[in-house]
Amino acid sequence: MKGLTGLLSFIAICFAISACELNNDNIRVFSFSYNFSTSDWGWDGDFADYPQGDSIFYELKFKYDTLPRTNGNRFALLTSGRNHSDDLFMFVRKKIEGLKPNTTYRVLFNIRISSNAPTGNFGIGGAPGESVLVKAGAVNYKPEKVLVENYYRMNIDIGSHSQAGDDVLILGNIGVSPTTTQFTEVFRNNSSANSFLVTSNSQGEVWIITGTDSSYKGETTLYYTTVDVLFNQAE
Repeated sequence: MKGLTGLLSFIAICFAISACELNNDNIRVFSFSYNFSTSDWGWDGDFADYPQGDSIFYELKFKYDTLPRTNGNRFALLTSGRNHSDDLFMFVRKKIEGLKPNTTYRVLFNIRISSNAPTGNFGIGGAPGESVLVKAGAVNYKPEKVLVENYYRMNIDIGSHSQAGDDVLILGNIGVSPTTTQFTEVFRNNSSANSFLVTSNSQGEVWIITGTDSSYKGETTLYYTTVDVLFNQAE
């Protein structure tokens, strides 16, 4: 019910804000919705915070794949890895175009994820649910991993574990319930009181990134099923 409440709140905010100026060059609100059931919409994924040459050891995998428990009728963005470093960051990203150039926006995210991580369980380094945090943010250049002293790090500030960074905020964790045994969809979003600020580049572009920052030293597999993003021009 909490996820449904969050979604309804997000939709209500969208409609409330969309009632503002929406005429030609005076558009103040832009919304983008990506349901991955039939297309990946140009999103891709990658990983950071692991040693160079260890992608096989970490069992890193990203692909557009069928969603469990749907008889192959729905697809999603699959991201999976085994967190040997106690700090694995698994993310998906997308370039947004068509915003006003050099303009600051308040951003709302609504992320729908299918997870099989239980809550209230213990694991090495942390819990499989509560210790894997969902983060989301936006920057005006491509967020990607870079090699720093034989270790892959992000070129943006994603914070560390339970800490947000300058370029992302924390939306929650991937835990579903204490009795979770199957992949179940959950919502993670931010409120208007916790909106994220970003300034578009000179081409009116912004990159959206959402991912998980883990201290659980085990395997985590997730399916991103929907990403909604709302840009409201800041005053």
